[in-house]
Amino acid sequence: MKFAHFADVHLGSWRDPRLADVSTNAFMKAIDVCYEKNVDFILISGDFFNTSLPSIDCLKETVKKLKEIKDKKIAVYAIAGSHDFSPTGKTMLDVLENADLLINVMRGTVVDNKLVLDFTVDEKTGAKITGVIGKKGMLERKYFENLIKENLETEEGFKIFMFHTALSEFKPKGLEKMDSTPLSDFPKDFDYYAGGHVHEPYRKQQPGYGTIANTGPLFPNNFRELEKLACGGFYIVEKKLGGLEISFERIMIHNVFSIFVDCNKKSISEVEEDIIKQISDKEFNNTIVTIRLSGILRTGKPSEIDFKSIFETLYEKSAHFVMKNTSALTSSEFEEVKISTESVEATEDAVIKEHLSKVKVDGLNPELEFNLTKNLMNTLNNEKDEGETTAIFEKRLKDDVEKILKVKL
Repeated sequence: MKFAHFADVHLGSWRDPRLADVSTNAFMKAIDVCYEKNVDFILISGDFFNTSLPSIDCLKETVKKLKEIKDKKIAVYAIAGSHDFSPTGKTMLDVLENADLLINVMRGTVVDNKLVLDFTVDEKTGAKITGVIGKKGMLERKYFENLIKENLETEEGFKIFMFHTALSEFKPKGLEKMDSTPLSDFPKDFDYYAGGHVHEPYRKQQPGYGTIANTGPLFPNNFRELEKLACGGFYIVEKKLGGLEISFERIMIHNVFSIFVDCNKKSISEVEEDIIKQISDKEFNNTIVTIRLSGILRTGKPSEIDFKSIFETLYEKSAHFVMKNTSALTSSEFEEVKISTESVEATEDAVIKEHLSKVKVDGLNPELEFNLTKNLMNTLNNEKDEGETTAIFEKRLKDDVEKILKVKL
């Protein structure tokens, strides 16, 4: 028996046109590896799509590949993740299952307010698969709290439990505060626990449980993940006489080169020189370049850094895409604001008022500037309504901003 374990594919996750196809390409390449390795079936442990309403182009390519997988008689078993669901509980996985392109393995009944899960049996290998979906805000916790485990634990045969939640015992460094579920809420005595949701790969063994594995994303989904992971991947799991043999298959779509600059006590020109020094002797063919700047500048403002020239230099060196992060970069004019408040709204008000004393805006007194800033923040915090297209949502935001600023954008 040999199977593939995917999770957090996040099809359609990157919005920039130069990265729009990257998650789809990673999925296509990963499936081709599955063909080469002759897997019997494929698991997708949540967040197959980045949104409950993926684009038509993304969906078209995905359906085409899933049909190809079906024609090769390889079953795809899946659970929904937090990104797959809409606020109304709808998920594209239901459509794909109705088209007979995959099987959602979270099946069961509710008896006396308790969840009784059933197994889905893979016809080719006899593997018995079940699992619990993931939802936003850890709403899946209720499923685990009300889960009847006895029938799952006493079932004989090779068993796989799929989940899309963080396990309290295995949260990676830096994610200690992430909402999670303890392993004790999981049924025992499964051969393989196929996890998702946490975007870092790991494999663990715990007494009373089998192999507990989390793949991480198939392709990094944000700036930090590009820096930390560079690429994504999935597991190939093979059942042998001595146990499970597991290998991590890295999926390389683009190279990643990350630039870090500590800007403390540096001038604008010194920061620019540091960046140029790190790229001067290199070529960046098919490479995503990330630039992260942090610290407090001795002189000048972050906006004065000549990123335009730096980006042009990188693109001349054949970089595929360049992005920067200056969220931790400030100037001596904007030193840390020390505030003690009890609510998010009060904190926001205090931060705005603190900076009103440091920045002068022509034609606005502090009170008007404060109200304008608050109105803009509230407007830009609005989210897309259920069923609202991106174009309509963006127009609505634009119209609201025009009303606040009293200008035509």
